[in-house]
Amino acid sequence: MQPVHKSQKLANVCYDIRGPVLEHAKKMEDEGHRIIKLNIGNPAPFGFFAPDEIIEDVIANLPDASGYSDSKGLFAARKAIMHYAQQKQLPNVAMEDIYIGNGASELIVMVMQALLDTGDEVLVPAPDYPLWTAAVSLAGGKAVHYVCDEQAGWFPDIEDIRAKINANTRAIVVINPNNPTGAVYPPELLAEIVELARQHQLIIYADEIYDKVLYDEVQHTSIASLAPDVLCVTLNGLSKNYRACGYRAGWMVLSGEKKHARDYIEGLNMLASMRLCANVPAQFAIQTALGGYQSINDLVAPGGRLARQRDLAHELLTAIPGVSCVKPQGALYLFPRLDPKIYPISDDQQFILELLQEEKVLLVQGSGFNWIAPDHFRVVFLPNSDDLIEAIGRIARFLENYRKRHGTD
Repeated sequence: MQPVHKSQKLANVCYDIRGPVLEHAKKMEDEGHRIIKLNIGNPAPFGFFAPDEIIEDVIANLPDASGYSDSKGLFAARKAIMHYAQQKQLPNVAMEDIYIGNGASELIVMVMQALLDTGDEVLVPAPDYPLWTAAVSLAGGKAVHYVCDEQAGWFPDIEDIRAKINANTRAIVVINPNNPTGAVYPPELLAEIVELARQHQLIIYADEIYDKVLYDEVQHTSIASLAPDVLCVTLNGLSKNYRACGYRAGWMVLSGEKKHARDYIEGLNMLASMRLCANVPAQFAIQTALGGYQSINDLVAPGGRLARQRDLAHELLTAIPGVSCVKPQGALYLFPRLDPKIYPISDDQQFILELLQEEKVLLVQGSGFNWIAPDHFRVVFLPNSDDLIEAIGRIARFLENYRKRHGTD
């Protein structure tokens, strides 16, 4: 039999959050090992559940959810999203500018498929949520990574962005609040990015899935609110703010100047129609979620569970010799740095695999987020305090042994 090979389109596609180290963890679980998983931002397994009123609305509307919806989504759900866009001060948004997807992830792939031809480039942050890089590659484009500066609180380096724009650049991706760093960008910085997009006629893709997961009274600004004359595509959903990852209910909003993008929008409409519609039961959760009590505020407030766990994880990690970490202002992650003089790592995936094998803790290496050096990893702080203490204690023990093996203790 001739071997069946995967498509060449997948040659440069990588998604290490669910990559080979996770496969090894699954084998270990099959053998009876208990793995502490700090690798994925999935709130439900850690006791963060969708609000009851959202669940009740989905259940109540199940009899009406058997058929297809409009390819862009249910009217009531899109109307609620439009009102939310207005609250966030997104300019020039009408009902036809709103698309509901099976999570924001489906829409990320869709917007790139509709835009890119071979050789087109998209500016993507480093580190990034790796689906952006993967979606650009899958669509035939090239992801060009601009640096977010750890010394500047993980804010994007504007001069690095400017230097990487060329005739092939079509768009820039802004992840705010950022995954994996937890940085939340101030309006002044966002305005500088808008100005670059304006000068070079770039589309702005704004990933704002964590826009309510904010700490220390930090305020979130939607970049599209600063760009009335630039085409912006803002993505959001129920997964994180409402702890409803499994519902797969996300959306995107087109705002700003759209007249010059009619052909692109026609492509988006075509792709939305080809998948018929997003899952209908979850769409019934959107209006209630956006209009109801925002319980996420209790979780991120001082003393709230997420805020407590962020503080605890940050304190424990930075107490380890040679480990530093910018304290996140948003999202669900820390992205600590390992001092290369103390931890001379050449292959960070192998490093994370060894941690898994020795201590049964599952993390994701920094290169999985397209970071430029093998000196970072991402920690999810969703587990309760006792489990975080146990997990980070195991990480500390592994790092102590690593220092002893390499004579850097």
